[in-house]
Amino acid sequence: MKVHTGDKPFKCEICGKWFRWRSNLSSHLNIHTGDKAYKCEVCGKLFSQRSSLSIHLMLHTGDKPYSCEICGKSFSQSNTLSSHIRIHTGDKPYECEVCGKLFNQSISLSSHMLTHAGNKPFKCEVCGKSFSRKFGLSVHLKIHTGEKPFKCEFCGKLFRWRNILSTHLTVHTGYTPFKCEICGKLLRRSSSLSTHLRVHTSEKSYSCHICGKVFHKSSNFSSHLMVHTDEKPFKCEICGKLLKWESGLLAHMRLHTGEKPFRCEICGKCFSRNSQLSTHKTMHTADQRYKCETCGKMYTQKDGLSIHLKIHTGEKPFQCYVCGKSFLRKYSLTTHLKIHTGEKSYACEICKKLFRRSDTLSRHRMVHTGVK
Repeated sequence: MKVHTGDKPFKCEICGKWFRWRSNLSSHLNIHTGDKAYKCEVCGKLFSQRSSLSIHLMLHTGDKPYSCEICGKSFSQSNTLSSHIRIHTGDKPYECEVCGKLFNQSISLSSHMLTHAGNKPFKCEVCGKSFSRKFGLSVHLKIHTGEKPFKCEFCGKLFRWRNILSTHLTVHTGYTPFKCEICGKLLRRSSSLSTHLRVHTSEKSYSCHICGKVFHKSSNFSSHLMVHTDEKPFKCEICGKLLKWESGLLAHMRLHTGEKPFRCEICGKCFSRNSQLSTHKTMHTADQRYKCETCGKMYTQKDGLSIHLKIHTGEKPFQCYVCGKSFLRKYSLTTHLKIHTGEKSYACEICKKLFRRSDTLSRHRMVHTGVK
């Protein structure tokens, strides 16, 4: 009858919480006394409540009885499923009383509240940056150590954070559960959908205080601010080159390793940058609208035609300031300058020999593989 009446006659004298059953109160008291009477027979971990042990055992059995009807993802706890469903619905029931910001999880709100309190007791010993949570410091330290413990089982790419790996996996699976109700576009993340919606509303939330330029995304805004500074905090350990952005350093490192992780699913050609792959894909999917009036060659992009036209005009706008030799493309000039500077940016990972050009490195690798 207590279930129907809501009667909770058993009170905890320590915290004041009420319970319907004496057995529940007895179990609850273990939290205050520190008594952990329930032991996992698999790993030996102790728990103060039987229900906590039952949930823990699912880690060993792999049992996940609660399944999301929208995307099929399974969970070991019903409350975790309820929290997950809010990703699809966009429901954010937890509101900050100070600034009004909304969250889909109570733990996210609790972490956010620390930003208003100003209490940041966890300090990085390397750079001095402080954090309100120990977890935040742990995540931050990976930037200094370079640790990337989360590996993609498809392509082998490593990540610092599990949630970034989860997002990356959608590149391989093609899973795009978030749909724009206005234009029908499908996106991989709820945050991407929120950002995309600003395209329809013309909302640009991030404004540069130096030049006034506004941005849809906070990440683009942060990257833009580096344009106004000379700061280049990311250094290549092989050639010493300094770069403004970590993403730039990662892309630059592929010049040394020869890695080309972005593969065209249609023709199999590989690229070192995702942007190069995106441009390449237009060859297969897009209409070739730009035609050379001289030779009839077609291009998918206007800048591709512009570069091509210089072959007919003989124009070579990029000139070497050392010897005066001119080039059609800026990339060709950059490669040529290494002859004068002696720079050799491409290193063989087997024998460490250095080369000026990536194609020379590729041919050199055949010495080790025996391929002719």
